[in-house]
Amino acid sequence: MADGGATTGSAPLSRLLQPSAIRVGAFAADWRAAVREAGDALVASGVTEDAYTDEMIATVEELGPYIVIAPGIALAHSRPSPAVRRVGMSLVTLAGAVEFGHRENDPVRLVVGLAAPDSDGHVTALATLASFLSDETNRESLLSARSVDEIRALVVEFESRAASRG
Repeated sequence: MADGGATTGSAPLSRLLQPSAIRVGAFAADWRAAVREAGDALVASGVTEDAYTDEMIATVEELGPYIVIAPGIALAHSRPSPAVRRVGMSLVTLAGAVEFGHRENDPVRLVVGLAAPDSDGHVTALATLASFLSDETNRESLLSARSVDEIRALVVEFESRAASRG
């Protein structure tokens, strides 16, 4: 694929997940702090404004811990919003696991922040992320990564493998 994306029509994960949007071994006392870490990383990368972080927290307060999408993984997001500047992601590995209140998938050690200015952007970004996280080796490697560079190398390697298959 010309853009290096994992799926047809998707932006490469490396474009959606900038180095400034990655946090390794972050401390979070509770789920709100974990979501705030993901939101702060989105702000640091220029993807969102601070208001979007509050919107992500409000979404969980309103709808519950449905954002815990798989064992140990939370996908922090909210509806498309004026506080979102462009499609992007953040990735936060936590120093210690955090309870979100999900019956089956707690505790969480990996929080992915997702922001898109419209519904189409959400769908494309989710498809790219799902492709990456569906591989158990990728998930385990993310959780054991010790640096932003290690995580970036995992993403680039994933894109290279996907490109050679496509």
